[in-house]
Parts: sequence; structure tokens; C-alpha cells
Amino acid sequence: MKKGLVIKSTGSWYTVEDENGNTFECKIKGKFRIKGIKNTNPVTVGDRVGFTLQKVSADENEAQVGLITSISERKNYIIRRSINLSKQAHIIAANIDQAVLVVTLNFPVTTTTFIDRFLASAEAYRIPVLIVFNKIDRYNEKQNKDLEILLNTYQNIGYKCLTTSAKTGDGLDELKKALKDKTNVVNGHSGVGKSTLINILEPGLNLKTKEISDIHKTGKHTTTYSALFKLNFGGYIIDTPGIKAFGMLEMEAWEISHYFVEIFKISENCQYNNCSHTHEPGCAVKDAVKNGKIAQTRFISYLGMLEADDKHRPAF
Repeated sequence: MKKGLVIKSTGSWYTVEDENGNTFECKIKGKFRIKGIKNTNPVTVGDRVGFTLQKVSADENEAQVGLITSISERKNYIIRRSINLSKQAHIIAANIDQAVLVVTLNFPVTTTTFIDRFLASAEAYRIPVLIVFNKIDRYNEKQNKDLEILLNTYQNIGYKCLTTSAKTGDGLDELKKALKDKTNVVNGHSGVGKSTLINILEPGLNLKTKEISDIHKTGKHTTTYSALFKLNFGGYIIDTPGIKAFGMLEMEAWEISHYFVEIFKISENCQYNNCSHTHEPGCAVKDAVKNGKIAQTRFISYLGMLEADDKHRPAF
């Protein structure tokens, strides 16, 4: 049996690279799909797998096809809700050193709710996050002020943030250093410039890009599959399809506050150990929001994840 790294996933086929840099097109062994894996794709990019080779015909010149028979234990992974099966998970990537979240304040707009959902998911799976605020050359005075607020908010929590512009080159050297020698998953809404940034840092990849829709100010999907690319300066980048929302799975309501770093820290001072920070007296978290120690946008994101409606949302 050979060992390899999954570098591309198109759904039913997987490209696996062995230790010598040879690549093989592989499928999954039938029984492997039903071994208690509660997601739509049991194998994803970044997975370390075992596979065997089979000839598809008696012709010696015929390419060999691989059959994935085992998967090594993952150190982490990132998921989103399946498009077709809402109760199941779709694994975006596995064995990640750093999640790079590319966001824009316009063309298209990335909401703080989306950012906070992503951060909470990454915290749940112990994946460090780098937030990249892209297209800064397009920001007006108000948006620059909003950017400053967001940078202060997330840096004060402890997240590393960078500002970049593919057009002017601002911040690209810093981004390159941040990616070096790591397996990076790059994510964010379609149209925020993920592929453009990757193409500048690694020109030989030639990832497809498209302009933003002038009518809807949203991105057109250009990446239709997940793939892992080797960086010439060291490390890997996993490019993934743009997603409209980041699903939270395998997380109970009482756990959500654990993945908002500043909320969890301040909750130690709440009157009740099981405080939900919604209606209980003596809540240190609500006091911290009132005093500006916790950003109100972060608290609203937390409440939105805690409840589908606003019935428990306190007034300030």
C-alpha cells in the first residue's frame, strides 16, 4: 500500500501525491464511505491517506487508478454545511496550520457576523486564523474608519490581521511571510480576491478570477473544487470554493461562548457558572459590552449563533 497526500478533490475523484511527488487519480473504496463518517465527503484535501494502485485494463500503457483504503487521523479540519444535505457536514480541508480569512468592506461586503462565525468555527477546531482585509485601495474615508475599528477589535482579542491590496501591492510581503512554511486554507466570500492574491504570490498557479457583479456587488464563483498547491517559497495553500455562509456543526449552545475568546475569558466573573449571557443577573459579559470591553458586534454575533430569533437579546 502506498501513502500520499490528497492535493485535489472534485467530488468523486481525488488527486493524491505520493512521497516522491508522483500524482495518482484515486477513488474511495466503497466500504470506506459507511464507516460512521457523518459528512458528505469522507476524504478532503490535506488528508494523509493510504491507497493501492489498479490497472483499468490489460494495456501496460494504461494509466493506473488508485483506490483509497485508509485515512490517517486528522489533527484538525474545517467544515461547512452541505449544500444538498443541511444536516450533514462538508469538510473543506484537513490538517491545517493556519486559516486565512480574506474579507472586504466593499465589493463585496463581508459582515462581522460572517467573520465571527468563521472565527468561532476555527477556535472550535483549534486552527489559528489570519484575517486579511483586502482591496484597501478601494475604501473611502468612512470605510477606512470602519477598517480601523475592525482592526482594533480583532487585534485586541488576539487575532493577527493584515491589510492588503492586489492593485497597489500593499501588504503582500507581510502576507507572504505569514504563509511561509505553513499549510494554509484560504477562505472568504466569492469576489473578495482570494485567487488574485494567491496568483500574485505564486504566479505559476494561474487560478481563475472574475470581476464582481456590478448589479449585485457579489462575487461570481470561480473555484469549483478544493485543491492544495505547493508554494515555491515554502508551505502550501488550499484554495476552496467561495461560500455564502459558514455553518456551525457539532456544537452545543452552551459551548458557543467558549469559542468567543474574550467572552469566555470575562465569563469567569459571571455570577453563575452556566451563565448564557442573555437574561441572568450578575452577568460580567453584559457589563463588559456596556463598558466597551467587548465589542457590541461580537456580542450580537454570539447571540445570533445562540438563538435563531431575538427573544433573548438584551437591550442596551
